[in-house]
Amino acid sequence: MFLQIDQVDVRYPGQPRPAVQGASLGLRAGDIGVLIGPSGCGKTTLLRAVAGLERVSAGDIRLGGEVVSSARTHLAPEARRIGMVFQDYALFPHLDVGRNVAFGLRHLPAAERGQRVAEVLALVDLAGSEKRFPHELSGGQQQRVALARAMAPSPRLLLLDEPFSNLDVDLRERLAHELRGILKAAGATALFVTHDQLEAFAIGDQIGVMHDGRLHQWDDAYSLYHRPATRFVADFIGHGVFVPARIVADDQDGGGARLDTPLGPLQHLTDCPLPGAYPDGHCDLLLRADDIVHDDDAPVQARILRKAFRGSEFLYTLQLASGETLMAHVPSHHNHKLGEWIGIRPAVDHVVTFPAQGG
Repeated sequence: MFLQIDQVDVRYPGQPRPAVQGASLGLRAGDIGVLIGPSGCGKTTLLRAVAGLERVSAGDIRLGGEVVSSARTHLAPEARRIGMVFQDYALFPHLDVGRNVAFGLRHLPAAERGQRVAEVLALVDLAGSEKRFPHELSGGQQQRVALARAMAPSPRLLLLDEPFSNLDVDLRERLAHELRGILKAAGATALFVTHDQLEAFAIGDQIGVMHDGRLHQWDDAYSLYHRPATRFVADFIGHGVFVPARIVADDQDGGGARLDTPLGPLQHLTDCPLPGAYPDGHCDLLLRADDIVHDDDAPVQARILRKAFRGSEFLYTLQLASGETLMAHVPSHHNHKLGEWIGIRPAVDHVVTFPAQGG
């Protein structure tokens, strides 16, 4: 692994617990990692520790096999050959684009400096913009100038701290795809911080979910969604809901197991835990909006509590007669009224269960 973080703690003076606790992850050269989580979860603190802007109190951080941070070692930020892109881009308003990008290249002769500026501006699709000033650019263009400036000195690692936070929501996912293309074309290794799941899924090879200073899971997007390691990850990624269920032996399914749920029994499940996985088989089943299908002929009925229009579909929040709340994606031509009862059925491909929390 090119970037290796091993059991890292970061403590702030006067705080009762670490801002980051026991964080471990590995990032291969040329890959893009993303740290995601709610505000205050520790993701930016961990990024700053990698940059050398925060000291670690336990564990270590290695870059290319070299220990750059530990309880005893702290390589200065400027010696780590790391590029950073900040939330506000931090462009110099009195310098044109060319001089902004060249800021970290003052050690090069003028001709080489100009050549490198032209190379990275072409890479971010801003060729020929050297003489323009930041105020003449759109937010997305300013973000690409900041990226070009960070890439110009050929850092061994790029760190990006919510670089799209000042942009319109509609732009973010598209720019995340563009940014991934730029970083991949440059062969860059990068660690990216965001609170937006769509950004994380669009850009990341590996994604880490953080909460209360702990890194709960470091995995690809598919695994985070379908095989969450903790209840928090399951709840945070995809915004699922939990319903009580019981795993029982199913003699009709060749000795397998079925799930008894408020939506009826779920059978013929290839990845269902065995009944002995939980006390008396009782567990909580994760159901996401894509696990619930609107079907007028289904025997199970649910009342519409809320609905959010999403263009091609509604996101319905539903309540069963037994009181459980569910969510469902429904095509937008099925425009039912609040309070209306509609038929639903489960379509669960991946069974995700956790110990029952009661209620």
